[in-house]
Amino acid sequence: MRRTKLLALLCIIISIIFLAAGCGDSAASRLYKDGTYEGVSNKGIQPGLKVAVTIRDDMITEIKVVENKETQGIGTNAIDQLPGKITEAQSTEVDSVAGASLSSNAIKEAVTLALEQAKK
Repeated sequence: MRRTKLLALLCIIISIIFLAAGCGDSAASRLYKDGTYEGVSNKGIQPGLKVAVTIRDDMITEIKVVENKETQGIGTNAIDQLPGKITEAQSTEVDSVAGASLSSNAIKEAVTLALEQAKK
């Protein structure tokens, strides 16, 4: 009888431990801190392409190119398209915009640098 009670108590304790582990705070497993971070790249046609990357709940929620000197109609195509692609993919591992390779590379590098700042 005593052995059965001890076994039951042990099972209850183990169940509570597993339940508590499953309900733990997922913030500890997050990669990024919430906030807006800036990154600057000199890989474009002109140096100084700057982005602002907003992180919320460990996700990229917005990317804005806040400064650039890229060529209108060429580099600006990458500026118009790439931030949305990166946000959707949650990664800079996206295809560059055709005809705007340098501008695409600059945006990807600037976003990567901003994400480095956001890491915990």
